[in-house]
Parts: sequence; C-alpha cells; structure tokens
Amino acid sequence: MNYYDFKDRAAVITGGAAGIGLAVARRMSAAGARLSLWDSNKDALAEAERELGNSIDLREVDISSSAAVQNAAVETHKALGKLDILVASAGITGPNGTVLDYDVETWHNILNINLTGVFLCSKYLIPLMKKNGYGRIVNIASIAGKEGNPGAAAYSASKAGVIALTKSLAKEHTADNIIINCVTPTAIKTGLFDQVTQQHLDYLMSKIPLGRFGAPEEVASMVCWLASEECSYSTGAAFDLSGGRATY
Repeated sequence: MNYYDFKDRAAVITGGAAGIGLAVARRMSAAGARLSLWDSNKDALAEAERELGNSIDLREVDISSSAAVQNAAVETHKALGKLDILVASAGITGPNGTVLDYDVETWHNILNINLTGVFLCSKYLIPLMKKNGYGRIVNIASIAGKEGNPGAAAYSASKAGVIALTKSLAKEHTADNIIINCVTPTAIKTGLFDQVTQQHLDYLMSKIPLGRFGAPEEVASMVCWLASEECSYSTGAAFDLSGGRATY
C-alpha cells in the first residue's frame, strides 16, 4: 500500500462516517492528517469516533443547506486552525425508476445533495484554502456521470454535474495553488447498495469486465494520491476506477 504523508495537513471529508469517506479517513488519519468528518448520520459519526479516536473533529452537517455548510466551515476552521484538503464524498443514489415515473421531489433531493452539496462545500471551504496558498480537492463522481445509467437518471445527472463542476473549479483556481480533481468509480460496495434494486445491481455488474464491484479502500487509495502533494500537475481531471468499464 502506498503511503502519502499528511502530517500537518487539515482535511474535511464529507460523508466521512461511512463508505468511501470513512475509508479515506482511515488512511489519512494513519498518515498524520487532522480530520473533520462531516456526515448527516449522527450514529455513524459516533461509530467513526469510536474507531478513529476522539481527536477527530465530527460534525453533523446537511450539505444541501447553504447555512449549514457555511456554519460548519467556520466552526471547522476554528477546530482545525486551517484547511488544506476537501474530499467531497457525501451522496445518495436514490430509488430506481424511469424519468417518466420519477418523483419530482426525489429528483430535487438527489441533485441537492449530490451536486449542490459539492458546490456549497467548495464555495465555503475554498476561501480557507486560499488563505494558505495551498489546497487539494477531490470530488467523488461516478462512471454513471459519464455514461448515464438507465433507471438512475437523477443520480447520473448529478454525477455528470460533479464532473463538470470539478473542471470549472479547477480552471478558476489554478492561480491559487489549489488542485481540484474528481474520481469516477463504478459501483463500490458500500451502504448505498441498500438504496438500489437487485436488478440494478445485476445491470451494474454486467458492465464491469473485471467481474466484481470495487471496494472503498481501492477508491481511498486513489483519493489519497489526488489529495497529496504528490499530485502536482493533474487538475480538472476525472480519474476512472471502473474495473474496465470506462471507455473514455
């Protein structure tokens, strides 16, 4: 396993109490980072604290709320003293269904969390990175944002938006020494599997040449490189973790 030095680095990880976010938190914590985990699940945050220790800053945050994210940014800065890294991992898949049958409020909820949430975190946390003259942002998108999955239009559209937002942000902040990228995993075995049907999981598996779903730790490995000083010349890029599914 590659080791990246995060000593003296301060990081916010949204969705940090479970799945990919927690896998990233484990690696960064072991490498010396000071962490603030943002999550909407209070019980999961408590469990993460039991695992990682009480030195971790924990915040129950609704990332779809501008006021909540702005307040969390202020309080996190007080707790950590600075901010160097943002890993935007929070997200939901939502129920499966065709566009014609999809509930409008459910559509808005998925877009608000998956896309607007990333926008808000960037809006309120990038100014803290600019103070340091250094930053790394890694947004968790999806292969669905490139290809569009049938029965998952809201999720696919939200992740396509994350890819485009990443590219726009990266171009806006090159002069600030802030490197901004995203990863586009195929289906990763996390609690989000509970939100989709077995039929949809079977469809996702059929698209993966390696014949298996990814593990959160495999995503965390790439995320930690992108969040480290080792990643110094790639910005505005979408990095695949698709088990061979991605064609571009």
